[in-house]
Order: sequence, then C-alpha cells, then structure tokens
Amino acid sequence: MNSIQYLSQFNLLHNLSLEDLVEMDQMTSITTLPKNTFIQTPDTFSFGLYFVKKGKVRLYKLNADGKQFTLDILSEGNVFGEMDMISLGTRDMYIETIEECDICRMDKDRFEHFLIQHPRFMMNMIKVLSDRISGMSSLAQHLALGNLQDKILYVLQKLSDQFTLQSHGEYYKIDFPLSHQEIANLVGATRETVTTALQGLVKEKIIKTGFKTIYIHQDKLSSNTKNVWNP
Repeated sequence: MNSIQYLSQFNLLHNLSLEDLVEMDQMTSITTLPKNTFIQTPDTFSFGLYFVKKGKVRLYKLNADGKQFTLDILSEGNVFGEMDMISLGTRDMYIETIEECDICRMDKDRFEHFLIQHPRFMMNMIKVLSDRISGMSSLAQHLALGNLQDKILYVLQKLSDQFTLQSHGEYYKIDFPLSHQEIANLVGATRETVTTALQGLVKEKIIKTGFKTIYIHQDKLSSNTKNVWNP
C-alpha cells in the first residue's frame, strides 16, 4: 500500500478528495520506528505535526522523583505535535513507541498553508483539539479524586472505549498489553499498590488478569464507574 492510501485511512483525512490526498502526501514523510524508541523528549522537541500510521505510542511525563505518569496512548490515525497555529499540548512530554510504528510527519509551513486552503479539514482539526483537551481535563479530574481502585476502574473504562474488546464469556479482553507497572504509570501509583488494588478487583469479580492482560466484566465495570463518578 502506498503512502497516499495510508493517509486516506486516517480519521482526519476521510473528507479529503484524491487531489487533496496527493497534495497531503507531498508534504508528508513516513518513518518506521522500532518498539521502545523515543519520538520526542522535552529536550528534543521540534515543531511538527505527526500522525500514527501504524502501531501505538505512549505520551508521558516525569515527576520530581523521576516517576513516569502516562497521559495518553495513541493508536492508528491519532495525531500529536505542535505548530505555530496548532498545539496538541505535547511539547513537554516524552513520546515513545510501545510497538513498531510508522509515523508520518507533516512539513510545518506547507501544512499550515494547507489548513488555510481547506476549511473543512481545519474544522476537523479543531474537533480533535477540543476532544483532546476535554479528554485530558477529564483524566486529570478523575485521577485527582477517589481511591486507587476507583482510579484503576476509570482508566480501564477509558481503555475499553479506546481499544478493541474481545469476548471471553462474561468478560471482555482489552486488546492492549497491560502490565502492573504500565497500569501504575497510568494512575500515578507504585506497582506494588496497584498489584494489591488489582487483587481486590479480581476478588470482586470485576476483572480477571493474565500475563499483561486485563479481562473486564463489562456490566460490573460500567456499574462501578458510574457509581464512582456519578453519585
């Protein structure tokens, strides 16, 4: 599949004509990066807008003690980066591949000109900005409240919305590898306390766990998250 066809699969580009896709292709470069490769650190930031064509990337920050806190996980079709006219709030983040990725980078000047000439595409960009801001605000609010089990339930609910669920009887498997440390990074806790909290959720039969795998009881998870965040 050529790069124009890759671009046509991105959510933001579905409304573009073939002519627009050709123009977009001319200002795009695609790089394949292996797993656990930094796309960016706060010290190596450079202006640019990026699309995840294939794979998944993790966006995180470090606190004063050097502890990682995961802010977002982006999969195929998602966008990140910053330009003069557009900021997705990723300037001060670490952005790392969590599996092999194909990353598309837009030429800054040509892309800004493209936005001006394509108002419908710009409206899609505004929606992405709005959704990202809303999602980050909601995440920060919920992770500042509740006990650790509540935070884990909220994160699992968000992941179940974001990634494919595979049916396993009464449970659904989140199609994304999750170790206890990775969950700890998502909720800003230690691996040891997360392990204890997960054991409690298993006893309540809200989740089941396997090697880097979480199975959720959809009815119980939905009920618990509703009670926690909408009393």
